[in-house]
Amino acid sequence: MAQRNSSGRGTTATRTKRQTGNQTPNTPRVSESAISRMKVDDLRSQLKRRGVSGISALRKPELVKTLARTMRGEGGAARRSTGPAGRPSATRKSTAAKKTTAAKRTTSARRSATSPAKAAPAARATGARAKATGTRKAAPARAKATSSRAKTASSRAKATPARAKAAPARAKAAPARAKAAPARAKAAPARAKAAPSRAKAAPARKTSSARAQAAPTRGPASSRSIGSSQLITSLADRPERPGRSLVTRNHEVIQRWARARGAKPATIAGTEREGRPGVLTFNIPGYRESSRIREITWNDWFRTFDLRRLNLIYQEQMRDGRQSNFFRTENPNREDG
Repeated sequence: MAQRNSSGRGTTATRTKRQTGNQTPNTPRVSESAISRMKVDDLRSQLKRRGVSGISALRKPELVKTLARTMRGEGGAARRSTGPAGRPSATRKSTAAKKTTAAKRTTSARRSATSPAKAAPAARATGARAKATGTRKAAPARAKATSSRAKTASSRAKATPARAKAAPARAKAAPARAKAAPARAKAAPARAKAAPSRAKAAPARKTSSARAQAAPTRGPASSRSIGSSQLITSLADRPERPGRSLVTRNHEVIQRWARARGAKPATIAGTEREGRPGVLTFNIPGYRESSRIREITWNDWFRTFDLRRLNLIYQEQMRDGRQSNFFRTENPNREDG
């Protein structure tokens, strides 16, 4: 009886040991593990280079399998291209012939580059070909431009009869315009009568704009007396009653009030700011006399008054009808005027 060879089991185990890499039959050079380490963009570019379409929606595992399958197919095609007993077929011979021809062309190109005199006529010929090509391309554009000019001319020719037809209509409308002339002449006196009313309305508009300009300025430091005082915007405005608190920014009103009391424009010494007057006040004889009051010109007084957007709160009369000297300059953005 033949004895079993115990070494056979070990040999079998050695043969069935798992080997790394791709072990697909007849494709020893295609390794899916190496392909899976490639990036998705590289996988797609490889597949596009091999003419595979419909890969934009595939994920990486599918891309890996598709590329491996394509490469296996290429390997099979290369094996089929060989003849019996591994001899290369005519395709390989033609490939070698192509490579030899390309090498010969490269050598001739290098030789032509070393001789500028020979290369110049070739360059001239190339430029001539390029110019001829450009001329051929420009010909259709000129033809299109010519056709567009022809269309424009025909449209103008069609419009000429229309203008000719419209001329009688304009001629018929001329008598209607002539008849309307007397009506316009009759309406002229009415417009002349309306002119004085418009002229009267103009001063009213000016008065409203002056009132808007003379309105008191307001700010975070405005006092309550601004809202309770009567607004005086012109010399025609009069107090509602004796003792009424008044507010104004009108220069003429302020000067009339000061002249009636013999008051002179002044400032408080020591409050000047960068050479300009400081706190504005009036020097009224016998009223609030102080050694710190320094008289200034009306121009300086009003320039500072407008620059700081001050309000003058004052009284014309006291409640018993006597003349009042009360006044106060208020800065809506500061507590002092």
